[in-house]
Amino acid sequence: MKFPGVDEELQKILDANMDEAPARRRAREAFKNIQLGIDHILFKMPSEGVAMEESYEKNSRGLEIFSKSWLPVASRPKAMVYYCHGYGDTCTFFFEGVARKLALSGYGVFAMDYPGFGLSEGLHCYIPSFDRLVDDVIEHYSKFKERPEFRTLPSFLFGQSMGGAVALKVHLKQPNAWDGAVLVAPMCKIADNMVPPWLVTQILIGVANFLPKQKLVPQKDLAEAAFRELKKKEQTAYNVVAYKDKPRLRTALVMLRTTQEIEQKLQEVSLPLLILHGKADLVTDPSVSKALYDKARSSDKKLNLYKDAYHSLLEGEPDETIIEVFNDIVCWLDERSIKNTSN
Repeated sequence: MKFPGVDEELQKILDANMDEAPARRRAREAFKNIQLGIDHILFKMPSEGVAMEESYEKNSRGLEIFSKSWLPVASRPKAMVYYCHGYGDTCTFFFEGVARKLALSGYGVFAMDYPGFGLSEGLHCYIPSFDRLVDDVIEHYSKFKERPEFRTLPSFLFGQSMGGAVALKVHLKQPNAWDGAVLVAPMCKIADNMVPPWLVTQILIGVANFLPKQKLVPQKDLAEAAFRELKKKEQTAYNVVAYKDKPRLRTALVMLRTTQEIEQKLQEVSLPLLILHGKADLVTDPSVSKALYDKARSSDKKLNLYKDAYHSLLEGEPDETIIEVFNDIVCWLDERSIKNTSN
């Protein structure tokens, strides 16, 4: 991708192989000011009044994990929101605007890049085990939750797309640790049109045993399917540390098996839930969000379906839809944060 006004030196950094973290970190560092200047509603969220901090920390498996926090400056947070990002993504691009909006609404936000994603160490977008990824998230977020200044605050999970599956698996492993979850187009089932035909899938399963890291899985253009507005779709190119190749064999297989497992366990979900899904989503299946709403044991659950909306509810829709979704999230969090603090 050639960007207007980018000199040869910077273009070289952006064109580098992003398989390993140092190249991704260089690209993000060199390009972040250009990213923040994009004409998108999320990048117009003011940063005044928000204290931001980035850090790298080795986890128990020896991998350096990138994380970032956004805290309101003027007051103690009403609650903490812990973010789980989507497939191939990072918490340093579009989510930057989402986090600022939440912080300006009075919430503390904490996010991490999973191993192999964004600025964290590991082979780009390679998931050898979904359970291990979920354990890495639990380890990182548990440490942050235990800080004295956050220990007594309500804590909510916020999962987008594949991050919705991560958030649900975190909850299933820690059934009583969270005060609720916001799930935006959660990956409880990959839409049938996004999965390769049965025979191709069987062949890929066989090959995955020998070539797990190979980028061989046929895939439709995710931005094409996920973003409704053309201009916003084009802006996804500016997410230079996102993974844009064909899925790696093991990663695709692990994701498929995870959705099958979650589909079988919907009735075990018991925490307060806000599920948001576009009715025209072609990436993750909105009917399974409806099934999650119907089957979850949660006594407090809400499902919002948005007419004509695609997969990327907070990034790819017309501004008025993005604002509506934001307001629905903040309103839901406000009601539950007040309830928790008054108990």
